[in-house]
Amino acid sequence: MTSLTVWKFPTADGAQSALGTLEGLSKQQLITIQDAAIVTWPQGAGKPKTQQLNNLAGAGALSGAFWGMLFGLIFFVPFFGLAIGAAMGALAGKFSDYGIDDKFIDSVRSKVTEGTSALFLLTSDAVMDKVTAAFQGTNMELLQSNLSTEQETELKKAFGEEA
Repeated sequence: MTSLTVWKFPTADGAQSALGTLEGLSKQQLITIQDAAIVTWPQGAGKPKTQQLNNLAGAGALSGAFWGMLFGLIFFVPFFGLAIGAAMGALAGKFSDYGIDDKFIDSVRSKVTEGTSALFLLTSDAVMDKVTAAFQGTNMELLQSNLSTEQETELKKAFGEEA
């Protein structure tokens, strides 16, 4: 089963630091990273910076369009006018078809704020006790949205890289 997770850190560089730990776990085959993206929001910046981590993207990777639309939906909707807001509302409905519901989006939006960072991961095959142990003592909050097999298939169909 694939999981879409968001790991929120109380500092602007926390996500980048955690990524190194996850890469090590991946090399040990303790977690499979299918795709990843980082959001950093330095103190004083008006909006977050986003980056898809293409060098980590595996066979199940999603397109940049997925990350762009998800980040637009999470971070920029409050700034749009009504017409664009309505279109984004329709997009939010589509994301809910893939297991990414309003509650998940609202939670991420309210918690990833100025001065913080977040690591967005699409993963599978995690050996949870080993992953948990690797992050013991790390100041972070894990938000998670599990995708069913059907939702994962549909998500990859809609946003996966073309063969």
